[in-house]
Amino acid sequence: MNITIERVAEEELKPLYSDPNQLGFGKVFTDHMFTITYHKGKGWVEPKISKYEPFQIDPAAVVLHYSQEIFEGLKAYVTDDGRILLFRPEANAKRMYDSAIRMCMEPLPVEMFVEAIETLVNLDKKWIPRAPGTSLYIRPTLIGLGSALGVHPADEYMFYVILSPVAAYFKEGFKPISLYVEDTYIRAAIGGVGNAKTGGNYAASLLAAAKAQEKGFSQVLWLDAKERKYVEEVGAMNIFFVIGKKLVTPNLGGSILPGITRASVIELARSLGYEVEERLISIDEIIDGVNQGTVTEAFGTGTAAVISPVGSLYYKEHDYKINNYQVGPITQELYTKLTDIQYGREKDQFGWVKEIGRL
Repeated sequence: MNITIERVAEEELKPLYSDPNQLGFGKVFTDHMFTITYHKGKGWVEPKISKYEPFQIDPAAVVLHYSQEIFEGLKAYVTDDGRILLFRPEANAKRMYDSAIRMCMEPLPVEMFVEAIETLVNLDKKWIPRAPGTSLYIRPTLIGLGSALGVHPADEYMFYVILSPVAAYFKEGFKPISLYVEDTYIRAAIGGVGNAKTGGNYAASLLAAAKAQEKGFSQVLWLDAKERKYVEEVGAMNIFFVIGKKLVTPNLGGSILPGITRASVIELARSLGYEVEERLISIDEIIDGVNQGTVTEAFGTGTAAVISPVGSLYYKEHDYKINNYQVGPITQELYTKLTDIQYGREKDQFGWVKEIGRL
């Protein structure tokens, strides 16, 4: 791409954060953003990096009425010697391509996705925090535009990327969290759009998530839409259990998001000698396993939190503690190994990290 770069004037640059550990998640944004638009008959045009600021869209835009929208999430990390690393950007690009196809949107080519992110991150690289556990969160988004009502795909789209320096996703950090098992509301059904990273899935989850948080829980653990019997995923993560000597996670059946971190944990665990099973897991099996001591660990995986230990499940008015609400050894090992690869502290034998520049 021939990206036009309109640098923010020196006097308009935002002040950098004073304490990277107090950033929170998704509350601070860098100086610039990337945009490119698609017009039917013209293709993708006008790739540009400009000042982070509000943009205008028509009140009749498809995204506002029919939720034609998808997004991604990935991170940039800085190594101890100042190298800037992205973690599996091509995998995010491919997943966004697949999401676009499912949502009947014009997909952005993988190479354009990666080039846009590399260029923007390098321009705003001073924003990448270096404190332990921090990173630069990258949010690519694709929305349907247009100026006509009626249930139909848009013929214009905007793809944009914004950046946010972040600390840990959960305020607890790498400590066990409590999950509320939701058996009334559902997140997604097979045949729907549960395997696409579209905003509607998250909108559907908000009421149950709010209910769980009011009761003191960090997130919701969703069950399947048909029987409310099988474990699916957490609000912002995929879920894993250590059952006996195996690492077990729900199989991808069309209603679960195919997580990049999920896939990485499966590959990493197998390389470390663990047996991994992807299959249907009933909530009754998990509760029985916790009671009998065969379910010894649980953790969630996702870009935002990377790996988050689960210390308890609240199901049908009962609280079931896992591993005495302590981080388990397998969870700890996988977290340490994966984050060491992401931050360049350990050799990447999988080819996951992509060096894109230096501070």
